[in-house]
Amino acid sequence: MRAEHDRAVLAGLLGRDPVLHAYQLGDLDDFFWPFTSWFRAGDEVVLLYHGVQLPTVLAFAAPGRVAALAALLRRVAPVLPARLYAHLSPGLIGALAGSFGHVPGGRHHRMALTDPGRLAGVPPAGEVLGAADLPELLRFYERAYPGNWFDARMVETGQYVGVRDGGELVAVAGVHVFSPAYGVAALGNVATVPRCRGRGLGAAVVAALCGRLRERVGHVVLNVKADNTAAVRLYERVGFTRVADYDEFSLVSRVGSAAAAG
Repeated sequence: MRAEHDRAVLAGLLGRDPVLHAYQLGDLDDFFWPFTSWFRAGDEVVLLYHGVQLPTVLAFAAPGRVAALAALLRRVAPVLPARLYAHLSPGLIGALAGSFGHVPGGRHHRMALTDPGRLAGVPPAGEVLGAADLPELLRFYERAYPGNWFDARMVETGQYVGVRDGGELVAVAGVHVFSPAYGVAALGNVATVPRCRGRGLGAAVVAALCGRLRERVGHVVLNVKADNTAAVRLYERVGFTRVADYDEFSLVSRVGSAAAAG
């Protein structure tokens, strides 16, 4: 195992499957790079992203490579923070279970925009939101998506789109990752206020945003909870398909827990 600092090496490895590794590829961008730590053994890569309040480890592998990535995760475990979040391909949590207690956060689907022709069937709507809209955007998420993860810096990408009704933001679609340099974008923070749900506004802002993103990147992806059937159907309507699954976990070091108990 080694800490990897060469972005070209990482881009080469992750770029072999840009949909599976879209979030990691995006984090190679200058916008995110200062908040990342990378670990590598051979062709396997683990990312620790510490640009959020709770650091997050990302480790994804195709089924045939899970065992090799698990071996790297076991070696990385001793240098991880005592508390963190994890996004892991199915079967990988066992590699961390000896070092961390874990609470499942649910199975998620990775979806990719594989049939963009469907966008033509969804009338786009929304205006681009910028820094001046940030206070209103924060209030919007308090109403429409309480508890969501929203990094205010992401508005600086120019890839947040919103619909207003009576002067009030009622539907928004944005990004968690946007990197023209590495050809990837990941949708995030998609929401509609309760009073306006069922009117197709979510699909409209997603369609508008996807149209913008496709002008700049080759791969558009998103993560969605597997049991959120309404969201899955919305994304399928505009051309997304399920390409992989992963699991989320909250992790707490067993060493730290034992010391606290003592």
